[in-house]
Amino acid sequence: MVTTVDARAETALARTRRARRIVRALGELHPDARIALHFSSPLELLVATVLSAQCTDKKVNEVTPGVFARYPTAAAYAAADRDELEAILRPTGFFRAKANSLMGIGAALVERFDGEVPGRLEALVTLPGVGRKTANVVLGHYFGIPGITVDTHVGRLSRRFGLTTETDPVRVESDLAALIERRDWTIASDRMIFHGRRVCHARRPACGACAIARMCPSFGTGPTEPAEAARLVRGDAEAAR
Repeated sequence: MVTTVDARAETALARTRRARRIVRALGELHPDARIALHFSSPLELLVATVLSAQCTDKKVNEVTPGVFARYPTAAAYAAADRDELEAILRPTGFFRAKANSLMGIGAALVERFDGEVPGRLEALVTLPGVGRKTANVVLGHYFGIPGITVDTHVGRLSRRFGLTTETDPVRVESDLAALIERRDWTIASDRMIFHGRRVCHARRPACGACAIARMCPSFGTGPTEPAEAARLVRGDAEAAR
């Protein structure tokens, strides 16, 4: 029988300590947690992150080599032929909107930032199609500036862990930032994303096979019998789909 915490009854200090224990435990559980997108420059990471909306990282990584080769600079995106760019982006879905964002980003970078991707949140979020989530991905994984990336996995797990009751990503980010040490913001997001993909699924989380069950007030949302839960755990190949 797993005895879990009651998030409604814990103090702010207890919640902070539990949040940090969860981050450490996720690190032990997913030592390979990292960003799955392939990139070699801030522009490539920015583009890949924009393309990852409503698309798997695996598919993005299949498409981006051609994108990066055809459009190596911000100026190249700004001057892109829309039909050609849309055709290249089609496999990622929502290709018209994504092409529009990339062309707008290219133009904005050329006009306002000398063609370079800025390393500041307040500047990044002024680019077309770039919100805090995308900006924090770029800052954390290229510039080394800690940032919390609230995607669907991080939002879901944060609520299940009882670390927030918010659904708005900006508010979730704020709640997590108050609990987790700043130095761990980027890696904490990566670990939660890995856990969300592999174990804590949206529909049937593998509760009975979860190493942090005792720290989770939502234990029992999914199957608690170990053998049944273990069948729900996904490996790298499955999680990347």
